[in-house]
Amino acid sequence: MSSSLLLSIVTFTYLLAALCYGAGWLFRFKMAARLAIWTAWAGLLLHTAGIILRWVESYQLGFGHAPFANFYESLVFGAWAVVLIYLLTEFRYRNYALGVFPLGVAFLAMAYASFSPSVESKIQPLIPALKSNWLIAHVITCFLGYAAFAVACGLGVLYLIKKSRAAPANPGPGVLQHLPSIQTLDELIYQNVVFGFLLLSVGIITGSVWANSAWGNYWSWDPKETWSLITWLVYAFMLHSRMVRGWHGRRMAWLAIIGFFCVLFTYFGVNFLLSGLHSYAR
Repeated sequence: MSSSLLLSIVTFTYLLAALCYGAGWLFRFKMAARLAIWTAWAGLLLHTAGIILRWVESYQLGFGHAPFANFYESLVFGAWAVVLIYLLTEFRYRNYALGVFPLGVAFLAMAYASFSPSVESKIQPLIPALKSNWLIAHVITCFLGYAAFAVACGLGVLYLIKKSRAAPANPGPGVLQHLPSIQTLDELIYQNVVFGFLLLSVGIITGSVWANSAWGNYWSWDPKETWSLITWLVYAFMLHSRMVRGWHGRRMAWLAIIGFFCVLFTYFGVNFLLSGLHSYAR
């Protein structure tokens, strides 16, 4: 079995998991919730195997590089990171009602990578700028950070919905009562943003070292670098506001959403709308 086929199977595994999470949340089907959890973990294991297999295939083709070299591979790794961060959060808080959003995002990312004719899935040799040992550290830290920000964004949306429909002392009617309390959602947003911020910081530092070895400068104000800095500043402002000014609740939820839009533009917008040193990432 090829890595492409295995990763295509993972795509539909995540779709099944997202549907089961939805059924378990909306209709309180415990069997659906259990199936969702097991399906999501099975998808993550298959996903991990698919990434490792693609790495092996790269060596078999004589290229010998980690599977983080093009847009397809970054989408695949980004989806893997989102599912990993979510499942660890779910394991910690034992609430499966949050699973629809991250598994839905992972499914869409994998479907786009696997089935869009505009995304090249073929394993290719590395361009000279990517031939660096810093590539793995830079990509892993950045995408784990992006994944934590994606989960924080989803939690921010749920926080705003729950906050708008129910008073703090009232868990709210219908499906909202199955969500964690707004205090728990607020804390989860904060924890995911702290985790993502630390990893993004490491990713920017490792990227700067890599840029110096590839292009001779630590910082070139390339569009990708500039938007990475903008994203970092948004989350730095968010954490500063919480620690110094005591912001929480709606303000933190909105900043988590705004910050993730910056992440999306850094990843998609810069790749497709702005040209620069990172144009190879299309």
